[in-house]
Amino acid sequence: MGPIPQRWLRQARADLDAARDSLTAGHHEWACFQSQQAAEKALKALLLQQGRTTVVTHSLADLLEEATRYYPMLAGLEEQAKALDAVYLPTRYPNALVSEKAPAEYYSREDAERCLSCAELILSAVASCFAT
Repeated sequence: MGPIPQRWLRQARADLDAARDSLTAGHHEWACFQSQQAAEKALKALLLQQGRTTVVTHSLADLLEEATRYYPMLAGLEEQAKALDAVYLPTRYPNALVSEKAPAEYYSREDAERCLSCAELILSAVASCFAT
């Protein structure tokens, strides 16, 4: 693995650790967002490993679709990618919610656990891709 993808993967793992810390601290909206960020950076690491110099999307579904062309073993993670895509904006911006609640009030522990689980599956699959 090259040094640039390696840095992205290290940051993905750090973001996943931060998501766990946020879950423990009760910051459920941040745990959701950090889970999304961990998965995004992990998928971008794979694409950078394939020679991409820039990857300018935040859509995990799009990143996964592209990465699956190089790493077919990633197929089957579409639902996890879409679940994390759904929290990219509303976990941070009150006006992105269809609710009168702020993100800190809206997201539950169960939401955070679900996002964390999705991110863990994606990072595990990405790690397997780098191991081959």
